[in-house]
Amino acid sequence: MKFDPVTPLRLAAPVAAALLLAACAQEAEEKTYATDVEDVGGGELIVTQEDPDAVPVDTPDTPMTPTAEAEEEAPAE
Repeated sequence: MKFDPVTPLRLAAPVAAALLLAACAQEAEEKTYATDVEDVGGGELIVTQEDPDAVPVDTPDTPMTPTAEAEEEAPAE
């Protein structure tokens, strides 16, 4: 029996195609978006040191109140 060098290639092509289809047919894993971070702030505001080169800003001490529905639909000026 004489060895034909093309025969292994003829067998490899269908095997490669079957493996490719099997890889594509696998179910996608459900992604989980969990972090390895622990919230140690407890919901408190975390502040940094004051920057001496920062511009001073005065903010009004006005309490926040909900707006009426008609005001929400008005275009911003």
